[in-house]
Amino acid sequence: MNLLKAGRVLRRTLWQAVPTVIGVVILNFCLLQLVPGDAADVIAAESGSATAESMAQLRSHFGLDLPVLEQLGAYLDNLAHFSLGTSPRYNLPVTELIASRLPNTLLLMLAALGTALVAGVLLGSLMASRVGRWPDRVLSVLALLLYSTPSFWLGLMAVVLFSVHLGWLPTGGSASIGVQMTGWDSLVDRLRHLVLPALAMSGFYVAIFARLTRASMLEVSRQDFVRTAMAKGLHPLRVTLGHVLRNALIPVTTVAGMHFGTLLGGAVVVETVFSWPGLGRLAFESVMARDYTVLLGILLLSSLLVILANMLVDLLHAWLDPRIQLR
Repeated sequence: MNLLKAGRVLRRTLWQAVPTVIGVVILNFCLLQLVPGDAADVIAAESGSATAESMAQLRSHFGLDLPVLEQLGAYLDNLAHFSLGTSPRYNLPVTELIASRLPNTLLLMLAALGTALVAGVLLGSLMASRVGRWPDRVLSVLALLLYSTPSFWLGLMAVVLFSVHLGWLPTGGSASIGVQMTGWDSLVDRLRHLVLPALAMSGFYVAIFARLTRASMLEVSRQDFVRTAMAKGLHPLRVTLGHVLRNALIPVTTVAGMHFGTLLGGAVVVETVFSWPGLGRLAFESVMARDYTVLLGILLLSSLLVILANMLVDLLHAWLDPRIQLR
């Protein structure tokens, strides 16, 4: 793949993404304006001693009492100056709040997506190589079970089994509280906290990638270039890895890119179940607190991550199959 051409394509895609992002920002802002209540109502309800004057002062301080168009203009002006505004709930810049949670969510998403891709491709390859036999049938039933099991239920059952009964893994959080650890001990502690939420989030996608890999490998194995490779006397394992699996990965990576946004949405449930301090849990807390400034920042960041993921998938396609042209 020509790196210069790939760079030009990336720059052009980024410029094309600008109107998409602006449309997403305006649409999200207008939809959230339709939701009744604001952060001042929640803060007043929690304090129990708020007066009409203090609530009016709070709305005036954060600009919640301005007309909708003025609020939209102020928000777009903040974005033009690379600011996501200030959270009425936390009284902190939204950028600071998101920056404190983003690494945990990215770690969880990459671990879940990596686990789902590796396990799904391995299971799908095994099912395709044993099509119609008992391994294929057993794994097909397992994939169906994973596909039909909600991630929150899978997470709760994993907590009951591995944390409550066996005591192997912690029940929640991203690290042990009250214990000072550094180096290797700190890394092992973080990984132990990551295992259960990553497995709970990846279960559904393992089933999808396994079924897709199986179907794609069976279709590619009937193509003429595979029969030609076999007729040339190449080793069956080389044909499977270099010709069949490589081409079968194209639809798998396409679906992985399409589900990246869904994976981010699923993080809301999994992070809440496992008390994982990530963006999904922050989004849930923002909805409950009517903190729409924070929610708009998370939605904007989610849109940017989905656009970035699809750009990476396009580049991966060009690497897997050089016949695919970057345009």
